[in-house]
Amino acid sequence: MAVPATAAAATTDDGAGAYRSKRYRNLFAERLGRSPDEVHRRIEQTFQQLFHGDGQEQRVYFETGANANGTLAYVTDWANNDARTEGMSYGMMIAVQLNKKREFDALWNWSKTYMLTTDPANPSRGYFAWSMGTDGSARAVGAAPDGEEYYVMALYFAARRWGNGSGIYNYQAEADNILRGMRHHPLVTATPPFRIHPGDAPFVQPDTPWPSPNNRHEQERAAKEGKPWPPHWPKRAPQPVTVGPMVDEASNMVRFVPETAIPGSDPSYHLPAFYELWARWAPPEERPFWARAAKVSRDYFAKTANARTGLGPDRAAFDGTPLPMWDGSPGIFAYDSWRTVSNWSVDYSWWGKDAREPELAERVQAFLNGQGIDRFVDRYTLDGQPKSDRHSTGMLAAAAVGGLAAKPGPVPDAFLRALWDTPTPAGEQRYFDGMLYLMSMMHLGGEFRVIDRRDNE
Repeated sequence: MAVPATAAAATTDDGAGAYRSKRYRNLFAERLGRSPDEVHRRIEQTFQQLFHGDGQEQRVYFETGANANGTLAYVTDWANNDARTEGMSYGMMIAVQLNKKREFDALWNWSKTYMLTTDPANPSRGYFAWSMGTDGSARAVGAAPDGEEYYVMALYFAARRWGNGSGIYNYQAEADNILRGMRHHPLVTATPPFRIHPGDAPFVQPDTPWPSPNNRHEQERAAKEGKPWPPHWPKRAPQPVTVGPMVDEASNMVRFVPETAIPGSDPSYHLPAFYELWARWAPPEERPFWARAAKVSRDYFAKTANARTGLGPDRAAFDGTPLPMWDGSPGIFAYDSWRTVSNWSVDYSWWGKDAREPELAERVQAFLNGQGIDRFVDRYTLDGQPKSDRHSTGMLAAAAVGGLAAKPGPVPDAFLRALWDTPTPAGEQRYFDGMLYLMSMMHLGGEFRVIDRRDNE
């Protein structure tokens, strides 16, 4: 049984943000003069387009039959033709925030049915496979902690918004179970190929990359260098894999992946705004860890952000040192990194505990504004050298959330205006851009909140 929120919070510092005040800023109204009704309609229209719009050009949410637990649905990365725990859990978070229970339950049902690893011979048993084909076939057999984190938070909010049901819809029990597994998954070593479920065919990684328009820059680089595309990855004898917890207890932070041979963390996986709630709502024995993790994550943001640009790497060691990319090149600000400015800004908005977070938000926004708010690119070296030529709506959206932490002024207002004037993403790249766009609109419009029973008492 869940401990009442008031009792759980008795020994915690509630900070100076929206968690204490119950006031969530609507920056579109406050800074741009848009009416609250207009902002709400815009958020609802965006949800309807991404979840129920045209299937070829607009939506990322697809219902696909039913099972004994009800409707099944997935959120797809349209460009890559897969479903990812990142997008599934983002979709659940959006649904619970906007009170869309059908969509929430359908996404959770698909996640549990297809993505949860249940084969005892797979060392990731109990975790969710981070990438699956939209037909429920495996695209990967390992897990990514950002998906698990958003699943936990969305489920806790669902328990407080709708109450707990039975089976997989006992949201509180499901969240508790995932959170315990993140810390206490045993160290298990096995040799692939692995299955997601008993009876599945073993998953064998293809010897060329999955077809994807996101590979376009690699194709272009290969053409310039006279190399073949797609590259061939020579088959190697399978090597043992050891999987353990998703957190590093010594550093009090989330890992990049639970495979022990892969070091470090990902700054964009750090969610101190959520950890503060877990320090209150998680099983009692788990709470002290997440209280420590919230403080550590705020320090990690400061350590990993470049002193001039504020840009942080996709991956970093536990001490904050940037780690190289998959191809051995120096660590850069890339797609995962877009989310970091949103993470620290939401933390400041909800809790107001770290005075460094406004400065970090202002630093990133100032750098990107200097690059041109309508043309900054989506990948940079940490000191600000461009590494692509694409301007991305998702990155604009996440950077605009910096306005929740930054001091009011012309630069944060320029980001707000640019986001408001940008249409909802459609077409090939609508998945990641669209998910970040909608959640950012919700954050900045005051419709992404802590959902807590005590607010209704």
